[in-house]
Amino acid sequence: MYTRCLLLLLLNTYAYVECNPTIGDVVVDRYSIPKLCPREVKSGDHVRYHYNVTLQDGKTFDSSHERGAASVGQTGQGRLIAGIDKGIQGMCVNERRKVTVPPHLAYGSLGAGDVVPPDTTLVFDLMLLDVWNLADLVVTQTLSTPQDCRRSVKRTDFVRYHFNGTLLDGTPFDSSYNKGQTHDSLVGEGWLVKGMDEALLGMCVGEARHVTIPPFLAYGQKGSGKEIPPHATLVFDVLLVDLHNPKDDITVDNQVVPVSCPRKSVAGDYMRYHYNGTFLNGLTFDTSYQRNNTYNTYIGMGYVIEGMDKGLQGVCIGERRRVILPPHMAYGEKGAGRDIPGSAVLVFDIHVVDFHNPKDTAEIQVTHKPEVCNVTSDVNDLIHYHYNCSLLDGTRLFSSSDDDNLQDTVLGADKVIDGLDESLRGMCVGERRTVIVPPHLGHGEKGATGVPGSAVLHFELELVDLQKGVPEGYLFVWVEDAPLELFQALDMNKNGEVPIEEFGEFIMLQVAEGKGRMKPGMEPKEIIADMFRNQDRNKDGVIVAEELKLKVEEDKEKLHEEL
Repeated sequence: MYTRCLLLLLLNTYAYVECNPTIGDVVVDRYSIPKLCPREVKSGDHVRYHYNVTLQDGKTFDSSHERGAASVGQTGQGRLIAGIDKGIQGMCVNERRKVTVPPHLAYGSLGAGDVVPPDTTLVFDLMLLDVWNLADLVVTQTLSTPQDCRRSVKRTDFVRYHFNGTLLDGTPFDSSYNKGQTHDSLVGEGWLVKGMDEALLGMCVGEARHVTIPPFLAYGQKGSGKEIPPHATLVFDVLLVDLHNPKDDITVDNQVVPVSCPRKSVAGDYMRYHYNGTFLNGLTFDTSYQRNNTYNTYIGMGYVIEGMDKGLQGVCIGERRRVILPPHMAYGEKGAGRDIPGSAVLVFDIHVVDFHNPKDTAEIQVTHKPEVCNVTSDVNDLIHYHYNCSLLDGTRLFSSSDDDNLQDTVLGADKVIDGLDESLRGMCVGERRTVIVPPHLGHGEKGATGVPGSAVLHFELELVDLQKGVPEGYLFVWVEDAPLELFQALDMNKNGEVPIEEFGEFIMLQVAEGKGRMKPGMEPKEIIADMFRNQDRNKDGVIVAEELKLKVEEDKEKLHEEL
């Protein structure tokens, strides 16, 4: 019949008459047909439709539009007037048709009160809004899937998803995108309509689905608010953003562990690490790399979110790992600021740069020691040494080879960081060491020029030269016992007084003969001048026997006076 109608339309002959198909005695004019018609009304289907009904003279006597509520009924069960039951068959959603119903298929010879006279032909202008059958199921169509899907939605999971929701005729009723936030819900626990509970099962994060839910698996005969009328089929375009289960623990994967791992982190350690923070859909919310600074924190002590506290324990220096945190071990239902929404699963790709414990000492490993070692370095010694300094990730910081000059220092004189000072003690000339210096023995939380705050430092050391020192407060010490008659030894010309020239000549002779040594790192003339000033108590330019006192004797006198 429709093929013939189309043919006659093309021929432009009796088009209007022949394109009004007759269903029994009912005449149908399909004057507006949608391009897409995935489903036509069949006997037994339920329908929701708008109508205007007129007499043949065009007088309207009823209209669902004017009442503001569509009509709902089931076809083929005698619940509609017979002419409409026939005239609505084969109709598509959003189709408009005029259905002319003869009296015997309308209200017959009795009419309908004062509204419809007896033996009246009625003309219905119909627009189909919805069609469903009690045998219908939730229909899901996968629009796109992610390449990697390690986990899919199961009952009792908690999901976050975006959606656009429309009625079957395309009328939008809600959208998470318009609200600027996902819809968050447990699955299979009655938080959602039954059809959506079913439609979400098996979805992967990043998957998109087109979902059609019949009314009895949606809001049924009551509808929901002003936007969703009773008996409405709901159509959703759903994008799954996030997925977890309230029983989830953290997940650790993508581990890259260095070959050498002498120690793993424990609670109470202080760690420096880089990270990229993303959601399950891959969207980045934060990264330390853009700030060009590591994130520094104590672990296992509540300074960071619970999941990260746990995920950073048991790692090696230099290790890379991915830690996935369920929201109850991250920022929970409230989220954090504008960047992390509530109930978000967080994914951290971590690179552990270094860690230490506040109780750590400098770790020393001797890599070479000469066979002959009669003298070792100690506090107050002047030493010359080569060094290379780097971070634990291999980043080179400083080296004595940079300017081809040896480094020198007096041990214990607070000239270098504490950890290096300690590590340079007890060394033989020619000895080589590698040393790990924790930040509290290095440059601390603030760092230094070229050294990040809280950085653990790696040193390669070689002692090149050693000049033994003198105790603090001393400028000269005797290697052997001092002469019993010191003034007589000083008074080389035996005139009873010692000027600075004679004093200096005597001191230099003792050093040359190995009987005494001066404080290293100071000019001999400066040392001799200071020593002479200390002994020339009346400041007359010469020292006499009554003025001369050894430093040891002076210290004993001071102690006696204090007591």
